[in-house]
Amino acid sequence: MSRSPLEDAAEALKALGERVRQTVGDELAEQLGSLKQEPERSLEELQAELDSLIGLESVKSQVHALLAFLQVQARRQEHGLAEVATSQHLVFLGNPGTGKTTVARLLAQMYRAMGLLKRGHLVEVDRAGLVGEYVGTTALKTDRAVKRALDGVLFIDEAYALARGETRQDFGPEAIEALLKRMEDYRHRLVVIVAGYPVLMRAFLESNPGLHSRFSREISFPDYSTDQLVAITEKFAADAEYRLDEGAAAALRRILEGAKRGERFGNARFARTLFEQALNAHAVRLAARLDEATPQELQTLTAEDITDAAAALGEEEQRPRAFFRRR
Repeated sequence: MSRSPLEDAAEALKALGERVRQTVGDELAEQLGSLKQEPERSLEELQAELDSLIGLESVKSQVHALLAFLQVQARRQEHGLAEVATSQHLVFLGNPGTGKTTVARLLAQMYRAMGLLKRGHLVEVDRAGLVGEYVGTTALKTDRAVKRALDGVLFIDEAYALARGETRQDFGPEAIEALLKRMEDYRHRLVVIVAGYPVLMRAFLESNPGLHSRFSREISFPDYSTDQLVAITEKFAADAEYRLDEGAAAALRRILEGAKRGERFGNARFARTLFEQALNAHAVRLAARLDEATPQELQTLTAEDITDAAAALGEEEQRPRAFFRRR
């Protein structure tokens, strides 16, 4: 017996309802997990942590300038002077692994320390956290993400992916519209930071007329130099109670100098992955004689560990060229 159009429609609505409930349930679980309150820290302590980050000098300068502006505006308001209306939402421009999420997390806590945000937590999402797969689910997902971030910072990584794609049924622009509305509805309880590659983020900001007015401040995150990446790797090692011997440090520098730089280069993310692979190589090297390994050996990475790690990642060590005199 054939089904009527009404029965088909009812079945489709039932399936859609189930998908919506599943989406809401997953996001509710995330929301409950994000309710943990971070311990409150002073603004001075947070600024000191920002200043202790390796590199990022121009970023630190821009963050300090932003905080100074906000402090002056707060003091002017206390004295009954006019407050200059400015958006606290930010655009972070930079390649992967340049510290954008780290600075966003510190900035959220700084806003809390200044009394601008009640909780100062960071909720990190990407396109998948805002855009639904079916009609009607995108606004729900975006709204849930915003509500998780209320009284804190919503950090949208690779935000350019929300701009309209090649397919007609792309719900990214719907997420942008919903986000802009919620930013206005909760303008005193929400700070939004969008981040991504510089060129693609420019196109993202041009994709909707409301974006430029909401995001009036941009902070550019430069790539790390080889010296900074060596220092970052050595810090990873020290934090885990490892050390690089002279050969390992030299091999690390050669590998970093030879790594292809560009938008896809991972910066500190690449340095961390290389370090983690070196730990694996170190473990394999010592496993055969573990009972004989000394405490010094257990915490020392060698050139062999670094080169094996680079090989595992498809990176070849750049060895010095040999030059010969012509006879």
